[in-house]
Amino acid sequence: MNAGRAARDAARAPILPKPRSVVPPGAATGPQSDGTPSAAGRATGSRDTPDPGTTPAPGRAPTAGTTATDPRPWSADPYARALRAERGPLFLRRADGWLLPLEVERWCARADAADLEVLRRCEGPVLDVGCGPGRLVAALGAQGRPALGIDVSEAAVARTLRLGGQALRRSVFEPLPAEGRWGTALLIDGNIGIGGDPGALLDRMTQLLRNGGLLITETVPVLDLDERVLVHVTDARGAAGTPFPWARLGTPALLRLAERAGWRAVGQWTVGGRSFAALRSRSTNSAAEAPNSTAVMSSQRARKSSADSPVEDS
Repeated sequence: MNAGRAARDAARAPILPKPRSVVPPGAATGPQSDGTPSAAGRATGSRDTPDPGTTPAPGRAPTAGTTATDPRPWSADPYARALRAERGPLFLRRADGWLLPLEVERWCARADAADLEVLRRCEGPVLDVGCGPGRLVAALGAQGRPALGIDVSEAAVARTLRLGGQALRRSVFEPLPAEGRWGTALLIDGNIGIGGDPGALLDRMTQLLRNGGLLITETVPVLDLDERVLVHVTDARGAAGTPFPWARLGTPALLRLAERAGWRAVGQWTVGGRSFAALRSRSTNSAAEAPNSTAVMSSQRARKSSADSPVEDS
């Protein structure tokens, strides 16, 4: 990136909120209950699900048929305990008993080679949707690049802050800082599944990114999979949250859906057995270049009373 482009990016960069370390007095933290995502046979976590019985806002995943779902799946005790311990076992469980191991240890470790390749491709200020325990936000911060993580899990946001990253306890479907001005949005660790409706999530991404902004999504490796299911998070002791909607997509299914939603694929790659795709909106004014070569748990709607500020573990 040359000096002129760096200056232009800096001028357009969103002003990120200054993290506050404590939940405001009297703020509700919401029920503790878990939920979790994935890539093929491996964990890929995200943290988002809507309050039952609410009317979906534009771009929000529909809640019809999900009135039994947990409004805060990623705030559940099994997930929070696993993050605090920085280890599993933790699983995503489908109604038929199928289990997907979640990679808690990888999420809590430093960014690996696959993560760093994603970050290398990022452009401008970065929004990490479902940031989990914060490895990507922390790595971007260490590189001196503006980044914000959002997550509905109190434990996840607290850990991100402890790593020195900026994070807010908020759902992607709630109002967010600098909407329409983010250079890159990340849906990594299976977070394309947030809300169980990838189409609604892609629509929301167009509202968050600036014109021609970049969306990098992790997909299920190898498989042409398009799965929409109810799941819950469980640990080795059997503790589990209530069900919530989730989706899993392979790259071919993602690209078909993205094309119908007005996105254009600009990159696909695999590193360390993990698969990724980069997308741009077709409305971009840019020359449709590929991502910068120098530089993937329901609508997860967090309660407003505690969603406006970061939190710190007590």
